[in-house]
Amino acid sequence: MSSINDLTVFHQTALHGSLTAAARELDMTPAAASAAIKRLEQSLDTALFVRSTRSLRLTSEGESYLLHCRAALNALDAGRRELLAKKGEISGTLRISASSDFGRNLLMPWLDEFQTQYPNLVLRLELTDRVADINRENVDIALRYGAPPDSNHVAFNIVNTRRIICGSPAYFERHGDPLTPQDLRHHNCLLYLVDERAYDQWGFHDGDQRISVNVKGDRISNDAEAVHRWAVAGVGLANKSMLDMSDDLLHGRVRATLSQYACAEISMYLVCPGKKQVTPAALLLRDFLREKCSAALAAVE
Repeated sequence: MSSINDLTVFHQTALHGSLTAAARELDMTPAAASAAIKRLEQSLDTALFVRSTRSLRLTSEGESYLLHCRAALNALDAGRRELLAKKGEISGTLRISASSDFGRNLLMPWLDEFQTQYPNLVLRLELTDRVADINRENVDIALRYGAPPDSNHVAFNIVNTRRIICGSPAYFERHGDPLTPQDLRHHNCLLYLVDERAYDQWGFHDGDQRISVNVKGDRISNDAEAVHRWAVAGVGLANKSMLDMSDDLLHGRVRATLSQYACAEISMYLVCPGKKQVTPAALLLRDFLREKCSAALAAVE
């Protein structure tokens, strides 16, 4: 019988497509992660991955087993959460900081669902596009794009996504699609202020070539949610996280353009000021958000 730890390593390795990334996520050495995979393969008498010097991919048997592994881990996690809730251990106040766009469009409805599972938990949510200084402010966790610069913080990767250039169907009917990044100079680009400076230089990759385009538009805001709403309303094109726009993409309120050119990849982290804030409630929210974010992206990718 394989241990839960070995199943977890297998699941994370399949999820990330990298043994090193899985080991980093699980706070273990790559050697220990590799040993866990080998134990699991030996117990099943089956190769789960095809390995090469530069890649790692699931075998057909591995793909089949992954479905059972994910179901088993989800069932065990659901049982753990139910026991914790019955014991009354998930209570108190969890203070959360998140960006305006992600917070209003995705996080708020997800937190409603999370709180029904843990009714004794009080959630205090701060929505701001200013990066919260969690060392000084009264915050237990912050949800941020990009790894935190402070090595004293405890950071958990929630999801990896990428930026997209998107607009409403009505906008594209009126103005057409840009065919190259340079064509964006002739479109109304919705700009977001970062530290009081307009984010007006949009980057792309065409293979190994880096492309940078200076864009302009007639609307600028320091609120990411405002840029989101303008894009949905057909005012112009936005450079946004695919996660933030996932529900609009799913329901056809916006669509992506210039998809043949790769935009920047970005990651969301759940950041705690220190180990004291890594409570059972914070860890449960981490796992819950990983599941929700992955599902949201899977629906549109």
